[in-house]
Amino acid sequence: MIEDMGILRMTIELAPWHDHARRRALHDVMVDTGSEYTWIPRSELEQLGVERVRSERFEAADGRILERDIGFAMVFTSGRSTPTIVVFANEGDLTLLGAIALEGLNMRVDLARRQLVPAGPVPVAGLCAFA
Repeated sequence: MIEDMGILRMTIELAPWHDHARRRALHDVMVDTGSEYTWIPRSELEQLGVERVRSERFEAADGRILERDIGFAMVFTSGRSTPTIVVFANEGDLTLLGAIALEGLNMRVDLARRQLVPAGPVPVAGLCAFA
């Protein structure tokens, strides 16, 4: 039996971006730095009241082109939160925490410890030397 040695799964909380009080925990979410967007089951997003804003096309690892709706939500984990783009995943799609959410949380994957850790100072350009 092959173990999920390089895969990090975790619990996150999700809420509509405009109503943080409507948080819902999602368990066993795979952290996927190769996926830009966060993929959440359509039924979960609809129950939370997350609105679809448009349809987007995605290329799967096997080359298939998929079309899914996207919207905006708040993600909460590891004592942090961020607004992010969420994909209305169909049945059979994976539930994923994507790279844009990780960047917004300013977190990175530490596979040795199998957890998210702070990514450190956020890069910035053009600051005044007198600050």
